[in-house]
Amino acid sequence: MSESRSAPLRVIAALAVVFLFTGGVHQLRSGVRSAPDFPCSVDSAGDVSVEIAKGATGSDIATKLYEAGVIKSSSAFFRLAVADKRSATIAPGAHIVSKEICAADALSQLLDAKRIAGLINIVEGAWSTEIFKSMVAAGFKQTDIKSTVSRLELPEGFKVLEGLLFPAQYSFAKGTSADGALQAMIDRATTELSKSGVTTSAGKYKAQQLVTMASIIQAEGRNQDFSKISRVIRNRLEKGMPLQMDSTVHYVQKARGDIFLSTKSTLLKSEYNTYIKYGLPPGPIGNPGFDAMYAAANPAVGDWIYFVTVAPGDTRFTASYDQFSTWKIEYKKNLRAGLFGSSK
Repeated sequence: MSESRSAPLRVIAALAVVFLFTGGVHQLRSGVRSAPDFPCSVDSAGDVSVEIAKGATGSDIATKLYEAGVIKSSSAFFRLAVADKRSATIAPGAHIVSKEICAADALSQLLDAKRIAGLINIVEGAWSTEIFKSMVAAGFKQTDIKSTVSRLELPEGFKVLEGLLFPAQYSFAKGTSADGALQAMIDRATTELSKSGVTTSAGKYKAQQLVTMASIIQAEGRNQDFSKISRVIRNRLEKGMPLQMDSTVHYVQKARGDIFLSTKSTLLKSEYNTYIKYGLPPGPIGNPGFDAMYAAANPAVGDWIYFVTVAPGDTRFTASYDQFSTWKIEYKKNLRAGLFGSSK
């Protein structure tokens, strides 16, 4: 049996607006260096919402800011954006920006994720149901999401959507459909699955199975332990042992943040309960990040078939049941002592 740990969930990169500074050299040569600008670091005249479209050029954004009363001249922002590579990472969507500020402050605010309205942040290991709730909070309609999910065409070799909504920070331009938003997440996952080797490496396991492994790896440990957990999963499967991963039961229960799993829970009737069902679950138990995907396709070398997190930050692996039993006693002692924040 294995004890599960909920890994810290982390925020990943935003989708970027592509800057196409056509005519930039001409403008710079036309005296744009003398463009008027508001003083920096002064009190603003209030906030305004500025909608940045997907694919907007530097000139487009400069014009938007000027028309909204954010900057004193579009040329001042354009000049800065040409010189600062960070401007190419401004996300599409509605940005809350202060009025009457200098171009440099305007750029900083456009790069501040906290100022993006309707931001969808998918953390590593998030369930699809949690992602749908975030989409609704960002303004998408529940009915549109449900309709889209029912008719989505998944990548070849995949039968379920869970595991294919790649964890990242997304901000979609106003008017983006649920179809477009979900497809963007799937497209990103497709790219990362290829980079990680999940869909490009030939081996015993198919891509869907590797994503399922990745989702368990994501839920069971920390990045530094991912490749070892991956090996434990493979070793158990190849020995014909049940996986006995707590995270698969937590997925059925929709339970987060509780490391304790009762004996009653291990008897729960579900195809996802790896305590009573042999082999992998029928699908992923969440949406894994790149590191978990990579570990699933590239397990560490070892004979381990047991692992337990004895204390926060101290996960141990072994092929010996006796050693595992000894460590499990230590884990339970630490659990009762409150080291895990719970004494259940």
